[in-house]
This record gives sequence, C-alpha cells and structure tokens, in this order.
Amino acid sequence: MADLKYYDILMRPVVTEKSMNDMSTKKYAFYVHPQATKVQIKEAVEKLFDGTKVEKVNTMNKQGKVRKRQKATGRTPARKKAIVQLSADSKEIEFFQGM
Repeated sequence: MADLKYYDILMRPVVTEKSMNDMSTKKYAFYVHPQATKVQIKEAVEKLFDGTKVEKVNTMNKQGKVRKRQKATGRTPARKKAIVQLSADSKEIEFFQGM
C-alpha cells in the first residue's frame, strides 16, 4: 500500500451531466489516486471538506482507451474513479455549488 497523504488522494472532481444529477442525493464523483483505498478516500473527503460525513464509497478502475496514431497504437492513461455518498445530516461539498 502506498504512503499517500490525504491531499494526494483526491485528484480532481468528475464534472459530467450524470455526476451533477447525483449531487441532489449527496453523491459526489472524484478521480482518485490509483492506489488509494476506500478507507483512505473516506478520510481524505472528511479532512478536506469541513462538516462532511461519508456514509459509503464506491470505486471503479477505468482502463485507458486504445488510440491509433498513424501506424502505432497506444492507450490513454488508466484512471480510478470514486463515488462518495454523504450521510443525510452531512454538509454539502461547497466546491460543487454553482456548477
């Protein structure tokens, strides 16, 4: 397991139409470090955003897409995505407000 600090775990938010609709049920999506565990993701969200309480974390590994460039083929980088469900009494994440 990697020695990750909480500020290294969350890389950036996922801003898509589906993730914006899930915010009404207090679900937030982030791209996270590939070696981060669910427990580490939970702790990082609770430390970075004051007043939040994470109920559960779902993660998924997304393989890179195959891309062709002239005769050579390659892959885009693989990513790990986490969907964080906040508890009912938790504060909302202010970073996403106004999107």
